Amino acid sequence: MRRSLIAANWKMNGRKDGIGVLIQSILAHTEARSYDLVICPPSLYMSQVQQQLVGTSVVLGAQNVFTCDSGAFTGEISAAMLRDFVCPYVIVGHSERRELFAESDAQAAEKFSVVQAQGLIPIFCVGETLKQHEAGRTEAVILRQLDAVLSGKDVQVLRQAVVAYEPVWAIGTGLTARPEQAQQVHAMIRARVAELDKSVADGLRIIYGGSVKAENAASLFLEPDIDGVLVGGASLIADEFISICKSLQQQIPGLAKTGNE
Repeated sequence: MRRSLIAANWKMNGRKDGIGVLIQSILAHTEARSYDLVICPPSLYMSQVQQQLVGTSVVLGAQNVFTCDSGAFTGEISAAMLRDFVCPYVIVGHSERRELFAESDAQAAEKFSVVQAQGLIPIFCVGETLKQHEAGRTEAVILRQLDAVLSGKDVQVLRQAVVAYEPVWAIGTGLTARPEQAQQVHAMIRARVAELDKSVADGLRIIYGGSVKAENAASLFLEPDIDGVLVGGASLIADEFISICKSLQQQIPGLAKTGNE
């Protein structure tokens, strides 16, 4: 049975006072939940958010990680440091890291491994650009990104991971993949993993990210292979994010998914 997940990626947004109010609002309206909720603030505010989450079931997530545990890497944060912060989830391979910071498939795969080596859970992002999408290369691109993680490894590594499908052409553009489009890609990812191990595929949580809003979240949650969402801009607006959370809660237990059996 796959437990649904909502992850808030604040990116490089937020100020101290506003973050405090936002967390208070989220906690006040998401107490009774049947899904996992992760907040990924900018690293500078992780301590503040962590303190506010003490005693709740909402957990902390990180937006990025470096591949070494320590060393002369100014500005970077290691997975060992994140473990000290009781930060169980780490976003890996986000399209903005790939596109803006030239992070390769190999680098994203290495980050995946160092995160797991510290006992943390990578939220591994895959997705295609608009040019790749229009050229009909969606499947080839996503499977290449996924295979980079699995190369030389046992597929069992995916038992302690989340995969996030985030079409690059739908991030920050206002465009969103239609639910049936997203479902098709999620099903394709699950089918690829099932070729290696069906039980791993059945348990793998695959979430969608790409201009997720309250108005489209409910329809995304109806799809059988969409196990939650990675929310960007909408997670910075309390009412909007709370609405997304409520739309998922309203569909549980319908979202206690057991795979394609």
